[in-house]
Amino acid sequence: MRPRGSRIAKTGTLTPAPVHHPLFARFYARLSVAAEPTIGVHRDELLAGLSGRVIEIGAGNGLNFAHYPGTVSEIVAIEPERRLRQLAVTAALRSDAPVDVVPGVAEALPVKSEAFDGAVVSLVLCSVRDVPRALAEIRRVLRPGGELRFFEHGRGGGRAMRAGQSVLDRTVWPLLFGGCHVGRDPVGAIRDAGYELGPYRQLSVPDKGPRTPSSYCVLGTARRPSAPPEAGEPVSP
Repeated sequence: MRPRGSRIAKTGTLTPAPVHHPLFARFYARLSVAAEPTIGVHRDELLAGLSGRVIEIGAGNGLNFAHYPGTVSEIVAIEPERRLRQLAVTAALRSDAPVDVVPGVAEALPVKSEAFDGAVVSLVLCSVRDVPRALAEIRRVLRPGGELRFFEHGRGGGRAMRAGQSVLDRTVWPLLFGGCHVGRDPVGAIRDAGYELGPYRQLSVPDKGPRTPSSYCVLGTARRPSAPPEAGEPVSP
C-alpha cells in the first residue's frame, strides 16, 4: 500500500542501507503470531486512546493494526524489511483502520515534519541502528504535544545479567535476531531524546511471551514538548 496525500515526503537527510533479514523475518512472523494470545493484551493497552493521524515505526507483520481504536483517522506504517512489509500490507487490507504501509527506516522517516498526532514503537528500539537519531526523527514528525507510545524490551537485572547482555549485543545476538539488542535502555533513551515521559510500567518476564535474555519489557507514553528544544537537546539532523 502506498502513502496518501502530502504528509509523505522524501527527507533527503540519509541514504539508508537496505534492511534484509529473510530468515529472521520468517521466524519472527511465526513467533509473533504464536505469542499473540499473550502480547495482544499489551497491544490493546499500548494503543488505547490514540486519535487522529498516527505513524507506526517498525510495523513488522502488522499485528498492531487490528488493535487501533476507531478514533484513529489514518495510520502510516513504516517497515524496512521487505518480507515483513509484505505481511503488513496483507494485515492492512484486513484491518478496519485506514493503514498505508511504507518502506523506510526509523533514522530517516519519509514523512513531513509535525504531521502526526501520535507515534508508536513496539519492540523496535532494540533493533534500530541509531537510537538517538531514530527518536529525534520521531520527535520531528510529531506535532508539538504529540504522543509517543512505546512497548519495548531491554536492559535490566543484576550485574551478571547486564554483563551477559553486553556480550550478546557485541557478538551473536544482533546477527541471529535481525539486529536486536537485549541490553538497551529504552526509557533512558526516550528521556535523553527530550521527550516528556508520561506513565509507564514494567512488565514481568512471563508477560513477554517468548523469552529473551532481556530482563523486562516496559509499556508507556511520552510526549513531544510543546516548546522548541533548548540548546544541547537532540534534534533531527
